[in-house]
Amino acid sequence: MTKEFLPGERSGEIVIPASKSQAHRAVILAALGRHDAEITCKGISNDIVATASCMNSAGANIEIAGNKIHVSPVGHTQRSDTFECGESGSTLRFLIPVFGALGVEGEFIPKGRLIDRPLSPLDEVLKSHGMSITKTETTIKCSGRLTPGEYEIPGDVSSQYITGLLLALPLLDGDSTLRVTGVLQSKGYVAMTEELLLKSGIEYTHHGDTYRIKGNQKPDMGDCFTVEGDYSNAAFYLCMGALSSDGVAVMGLNPDSSQGDKAVISVLKEMGADVTIDGTSVTVRRGELHGVTIDASQIPDLIPTLSAVASVCEGETHIINAGRLRIKESDRIASTCALINNLGGNAKELSDGIIITGVKNLAEGTVDSCNDHRIAMSAAVAACASTSKVTVLDSMCVRKSYPDFWEDFATLNIKS
Repeated sequence: MTKEFLPGERSGEIVIPASKSQAHRAVILAALGRHDAEITCKGISNDIVATASCMNSAGANIEIAGNKIHVSPVGHTQRSDTFECGESGSTLRFLIPVFGALGVEGEFIPKGRLIDRPLSPLDEVLKSHGMSITKTETTIKCSGRLTPGEYEIPGDVSSQYITGLLLALPLLDGDSTLRVTGVLQSKGYVAMTEELLLKSGIEYTHHGDTYRIKGNQKPDMGDCFTVEGDYSNAAFYLCMGALSSDGVAVMGLNPDSSQGDKAVISVLKEMGADVTIDGTSVTVRRGELHGVTIDASQIPDLIPTLSAVASVCEGETHIINAGRLRIKESDRIASTCALINNLGGNAKELSDGIIITGVKNLAEGTVDSCNDHRIAMSAAVAACASTSKVTVLDSMCVRKSYPDFWEDFATLNIKS
């Protein structure tokens, strides 16, 4: 579906949906537990449906109704040997090791670019500990059962590999160690995993680069769990606020959250935006915006929307350490540059980064979302800095992470 946006500043209030990242982890841990649990999750996206579907294939019974996810743990239903993971990288990378720990055999069925995104070195690590993993052009077939022992994986490829192992190793029938080598990227996502493991009663120690994890454990998420508001999706509205004299307030955020994308607040402050935090509400207004250097290594998902703001900042913005953006739902270095340049901005693509030279305003143009939810939503941010209409192609790809984005966006006031 193609959408056209009127240009101009937006203002108003948004109650943000629940964190997709936290919801993945909560659903998996609840499904690995001892008793039924109910998870409250405002705005359930396609990615969360994919995780629930795969856990059902592993023998759980997960039912979704409105904003409620009712989870009966693994062992309640018959297993299936087909795991529909959609376009969700988290679902695939978390559940391959978890299913290896459970001895669940079958094939994951990815969609979109997911089959082309790397699985190495996670697959080699799992193969060396008892699993068989075969990747074809359309599926990833898994069999065998993981054995406890010493695990080692680099931290600079994907934090999802580390989370998958941290979710799986407590289930094994003996103790294990996990050593993370090199520089850990997207460490906020690993911190979120650690936080939920502790909440669910999983015992481990973490010193330096090594986790020591006791085996034969089952998590316990309690009877009820509420997923906190999502900073990744809040970022789109906070960035709209940075382009608005009246500002945008986002409600429902945890100020003490371990979510790595909470860093959007500090980056916008550095860019010159006016940021006010009041309890669970964050309000951002336009200030004297200027270019900065943004290290993408810890916040890759924020780069498209921060780039939309940078396109109208005075001076240059340098996006560095962004190589991993090329293996997301789209090549986000290329698609982010195309977004800005197609709207009259000035973005230069580098091998592992972007240089953005600010212009006064963006102009009329068409943005190809490349079936990438974050590019589509960033186009809405760019419309706030445009003097003419903005068109986005394949706009409904937002269902992957934020199904109600366009409806929420339409509630904001517009000042042309």
